Amino acid sequence: MARFSFSAATLCVAASFLSIISTANADQTDSTAADADSSATGSSAAGPQLKEIEVTAQRLNDARSSIETQTGASTYTIDSQAIAAMPGGDNAQLNQVLLQAPDVVQDSFGQIHVRGDHNDLQYRLNGIILPEGISVFSQTLSPWLISSLKLITGALPAEYGLRTAGIIDLSTNSGLLQPGGEISLYGGSHSTYQPSAEYGGSDGQFTYYATADYKQDNLGIESPDGSSNPLHDHTTQAHAFSYLENILDPANRVSLILGLSDDEFQIPNQVGLQPPGIGGITGLGPCGTGTGFYGSSTSACQGGDNHALTANGQYAFLSNDLNEHQHELAEYAIATWQHSEGAFNVQTSLSARFTSLHFVPDWTGDLLYNGIAQDAFKDDTAIGWQTDAAYKINAAHTLRTGLYFQHDDSRSDTASQVLPIDAAGTQTSDVPLTVIDTGTQVQQIESVYLQDEWKIFSPLTLNYGLRFDRYSAYSSGSQTSPRVNAVWQFDSGTTLHGGYSRYFTPPPFELIASGTFTQFAGTTAVPPGSETKDSPPIAERANYYDFGVQQTLFDKELTLGVDSFYEQSQNLIDEGQFGAPIILTPFNYRYGLIKGIEFSANFAIQNFSAYLNSAWQSAHGKGVESAQFNFTQPELNYIAGNYIALDHEGRVSASGGVSYMWLGTRFSIDDLFGTGLRQDLTLPDGFVIPNGDHTPSYDQINLGVSHAFDLASTGPLTVRFDVINAADKIYQIRSGTGIGVFAPQYGPRRGFFGGVSWKF
Repeated sequence: MARFSFSAATLCVAASFLSIISTANADQTDSTAADADSSATGSSAAGPQLKEIEVTAQRLNDARSSIETQTGASTYTIDSQAIAAMPGGDNAQLNQVLLQAPDVVQDSFGQIHVRGDHNDLQYRLNGIILPEGISVFSQTLSPWLISSLKLITGALPAEYGLRTAGIIDLSTNSGLLQPGGEISLYGGSHSTYQPSAEYGGSDGQFTYYATADYKQDNLGIESPDGSSNPLHDHTTQAHAFSYLENILDPANRVSLILGLSDDEFQIPNQVGLQPPGIGGITGLGPCGTGTGFYGSSTSACQGGDNHALTANGQYAFLSNDLNEHQHELAEYAIATWQHSEGAFNVQTSLSARFTSLHFVPDWTGDLLYNGIAQDAFKDDTAIGWQTDAAYKINAAHTLRTGLYFQHDDSRSDTASQVLPIDAAGTQTSDVPLTVIDTGTQVQQIESVYLQDEWKIFSPLTLNYGLRFDRYSAYSSGSQTSPRVNAVWQFDSGTTLHGGYSRYFTPPPFELIASGTFTQFAGTTAVPPGSETKDSPPIAERANYYDFGVQQTLFDKELTLGVDSFYEQSQNLIDEGQFGAPIILTPFNYRYGLIKGIEFSANFAIQNFSAYLNSAWQSAHGKGVESAQFNFTQPELNYIAGNYIALDHEGRVSASGGVSYMWLGTRFSIDDLFGTGLRQDLTLPDGFVIPNGDHTPSYDQINLGVSHAFDLASTGPLTVRFDVINAADKIYQIRSGTGIGVFAPQYGPRRGFFGGVSWKF
């Protein structure tokens, strides 16, 4: 199977390709101008030409934005200035930036959930879909590359599909519009060390921008025990990004995006535990009520037997000594051509992405705690073609259409050690058995849409269209989806919007295992009485309704918003961690109901800005109809007859922040509140309701201060100091119980961080 990978040579060839195009174009279009200006000074010749190119680039950016439409959807925008003003600034991770938006709930592993859905997010770079990856912990995209960010939710227009809980569209920095460079060094608590750099510029019509950052610390994954410095939690992360652009003429440009994310994680351990049954201690392993460390599952001792396994004569294993690792790699490229002339705008792109995940177990420890130790490797190579176009027919109608194709090749290689058992579940030998499983699969996705934006009369705009999606992989399906949205804008600053969208969401192909679970029959991986049914995940189909109102006041300095939504799903897709490797597994609930209401307020005047968001949501599913072997029979029985809360539901969430610039010093404060994600509820009679309770509420306050020193001879030097979780609030994100949850995770303890950056 083909593997997609970049190298230094690839980068050089790509840069040379765009440079050749730029040179050829300049020779053809600017020879006369060059002859006329041959006697002029460099500055006088470059000034007007550069200004003209800047105007052309900005016009093409505006034309690119006009191809997309958010008519009727809810759009929340965060620009680079807002990111720089938050505690941590550009050194924060992308998920922390997104927590500034309404109804975005934080989860463990750096995940976020938008409007009650699990990971149903689509990332776009300059409007181009970035194919999905396998990563769990990694933050592939860095705030350093962002010029502005849009989170688009609600009843989406027809051009948005496949992943629909939220569209995260990043406009990247450009060497032409954001020229110059910056070097930064940031660090502090948890042995954090984080250097980064960016640089951009232009040469005629050719522009370039690149950024790279490196990070290492001892809090790579959330603490499993609430300690400030958890045991065995070191991480090293490296990211790189470049944007190359060539303006061929006033109507055409080509661009190339290249990116890399290469991250290594230790899996943190709880301390002082032993495998279940050792010394009469049930512990927190698979024979107990939860897990004692990341990566545990409920495969061994599932019937509640309280005894210890033995492997090669060893049955005791202190959890402090566990040594698990996970490596995540992502490489991507997007080549784009844009044409804008008169009423017609089109953008077409080819994208490619390679991602891989490799979990390395502690062979003895995992076997004793879980009954299985599994070295798991997955990779996925995705090739995509996307074309979007807009044509302004007249003042009343703008027609938009587009298509998208994606081809995936996925590979899964696992080597598992298990222990043999008899029909009663008794271990028959302490010599591990090795099971090798290798599988490949292919996915095809085809999508097409057509929509019309109709300005019926001055205040009222209607956007309506159809979208068709089809996929084939482990399962297959297709759907034609109608979309309709309306926006009414009043002169008073009031905007009403409402809409209906039919959604079709294929299961995340890259996360589905290709192996057959029954090959572990007669081993500790499948104890007697285990559920072995394994129907493949299928596409989710949903009806989505959204209605909201927005009001601007005080000459648009204050913006208030209220938005409500209701989603009725069939085959609702959820994900959980069910095995020892930290790889999320998708499954379907037969029915799903998600609803909520969110409030937002944004205020900005001169040197002061503030925002406040709050949201209430309810997310429930009923009946498990795929990947059933990950559940116990009592869980399956209960969920078959009852709606249960989805494990990632955050019933009430809120975020707010204030930033103020005083005499060149910026002070900022952010606040993050949540009522907690779901956990199991154990009744007095011992009966367990899956996801029947939630972890305690929490409130995390972050502080930041920065000052820019103006060094006239070089450039501004900015010094910053941040305090994360200033009140040192100890709170659980996950308790270790609930559907697809097998380890506790805590929010960050108080941390002190500082940095210095120099712009040139």
